[in-house]
Amino acid sequence: MALASMSSAFVNTLFTQTVAYAADEFDVGRTGQGIGAAIVRWGIIISLPLVALADRHGRRPLIITVAWCAPLVSALGAVAPSFEFLVATQTIGRPLGLTLDILIAVVAIEEMPRNARAYATGLLAVLSGLGAGIAVASLPLADLGPSAWRFVYVVTLIWTITAFIITKHLPESKRFIPRIDITADMHAAAKKALRRNIGRICSVVFLTNLYIATASIFQNRYLKEQRDYSATLIAIFTIATSSPASLGLLVGGRLADEKGRRLLGATMVPLGALLLALSFTTSGIVMWCTAIAGGIAFGMSFPAMAVYRGELFPTSVRSLAGGIIMTSALVGGSFGLIGGGLFLDNDISYGSVMMWLVLGPVVASLIVWFRYPETAHLSLEEITSSPASQ
Repeated sequence: MALASMSSAFVNTLFTQTVAYAADEFDVGRTGQGIGAAIVRWGIIISLPLVALADRHGRRPLIITVAWCAPLVSALGAVAPSFEFLVATQTIGRPLGLTLDILIAVVAIEEMPRNARAYATGLLAVLSGLGAGIAVASLPLADLGPSAWRFVYVVTLIWTITAFIITKHLPESKRFIPRIDITADMHAAAKKALRRNIGRICSVVFLTNLYIATASIFQNRYLKEQRDYSATLIAIFTIATSSPASLGLLVGGRLADEKGRRLLGATMVPLGALLLALSFTTSGIVMWCTAIAGGIAFGMSFPAMAVYRGELFPTSVRSLAGGIIMTSALVGGSFGLIGGGLFLDNDISYGSVMMWLVLGPVVASLIVWFRYPETAHLSLEEITSSPASQ
């Protein structure tokens, strides 16, 4: 699962890290970059039928399939003759990586004991960060020439080794229920839980990613344009400011299991957003420190928020729910990217755009506090049958 998580994170980070350099070669402006990044996110519709198949036929077959396809398709970006072709390859490859991410999260929640689900989610996120870190560490290749960003896409092929290991060793989730074993009552209860919980989860991830996607896509462009950072220095900044978030993930996972999820999510999400937004308004050591602090705050919130995505849904619809939630997150990110690109191209400062987008995580935190149940210390069966989750 850790290896699969690393592969998924690399594929999902690839376009974000390289789009500014590809755009320079193809002479694409910030609005075009935002639209391209939004289109890549809309490719999530590919994931929905795949995760539905995982609920019908098992998690393992689908994990193996996307573990192979995601890096192979994404690597086609290395031979892109145009920005449109690059966007097209990543519109397929990135959602396959996201499908892998969704199914990993499902297996983690289903296989972990009740007092370790959030911590396991945080731990997998740390390992996922290593995969993303490899993508970032590959970014200095872009300094070799105007077209050298393509080498980063070639590096994607190393994850076929991971796909081979997953194929050989990953077992099926013990909680998976074959379709023929699902009774009418189980099916009705699953549909009810899906209808009643999907709205609150989707609204939170939509509002949160309205901000996060925009900040992540335009951070490299901000550092390149406003701070005159090279690809190597951008990579150093990204690794140095995001690595401490690993500590936040581990601490947040432990706190979410021991003290509860809701308070942690409701406080750390808006705090992290505000601190990261401040990094777009400052320079020098202050910029680095606010980015580090924001990353730690978001890291602490992640296990608490991510574990809800599987806990509130029964086994027979857990993968489908994850796909719908991920779709909502990427749609929110798309709106942020398009809007952010338009404002930036009209000479609105990076700091102003990011500060306004902080409103999304603030509203999301209110939904978490007033509408989310507390699920710590409960089994999955207790959660899905409790009045709070209904």
